[in-house]
Amino acid sequence: MNDDQLLRYSRHILVDEIGIEAQERFLDAHAIIIGAGGLGAPAAMYLAASGIGKITLVDADTVDLTNLQRQIVHMTRSVGTLKVESARETLNALNPGVEVIAVAARADAAWLDANMPGASVVLDCSDNFATRHAINAACVAHRVPLVSGAALRFDGQISTFDFRSPDSPCYACVFPPDQTFEEVACSTMGVFAPTVGIIGAMQAAEALRVIGGFGQTLAGRLMMLDSLRMEWNTMKITRQPDCPVCGNMKMREAAR
Repeated sequence: MNDDQLLRYSRHILVDEIGIEAQERFLDAHAIIIGAGGLGAPAAMYLAASGIGKITLVDADTVDLTNLQRQIVHMTRSVGTLKVESARETLNALNPGVEVIAVAARADAAWLDANMPGASVVLDCSDNFATRHAINAACVAHRVPLVSGAALRFDGQISTFDFRSPDSPCYACVFPPDQTFEEVACSTMGVFAPTVGIIGAMQAAEALRVIGGFGQTLAGRLMMLDSLRMEWNTMKITRQPDCPVCGNMKMREAAR
């Protein structure tokens, strides 16, 4: 690190559990953030501020006036522009030492498979089950840790799936892809702005712990927030042997 970096990140370096070693890992890391909305906005800002060396933002949408109540990476002047371009402008202003790659596209299976190798961590900040399952499958296949978050109305949830461990459950172990869920959106149900901020900030914290190798992540746990009553509940999750995603991967590996 140069002198400017030592000063910029000094409050991290002063923390014994982080120090220079973990901060250097941040600088060398590549985080992929799928979704530049309510969750992706605070997550990206905290990762950029913390010095993650390379951040890839993936989102095909444009900024709408209704987004500004909670998507804090975007400004009023950004309305009508691509979310990833708006977010890149903000992140570059926040920390010009971070490389921000803006991808104005949907994170489909082909894109994920081509871009997952080399990533340090993936943050799922998307808003639909199809994308979440595609992200999970790609992370399982390439053994890239996944930090998954979701929020609607006053409810939020977050977990980390660390596929560097052979015993890690995956998103599909908890939410099977063949199970029917009611797909609802904040455009019809609404969302309490600080709820996405809390979950998005926690996703950044999980990603930093994964990259830095300190503390204890949420691997094996699903945390659920009721921000109307400000109550947290934690559920233990385990890998399901019959999971159609990570279970198949285990069988393929055993057959080799």
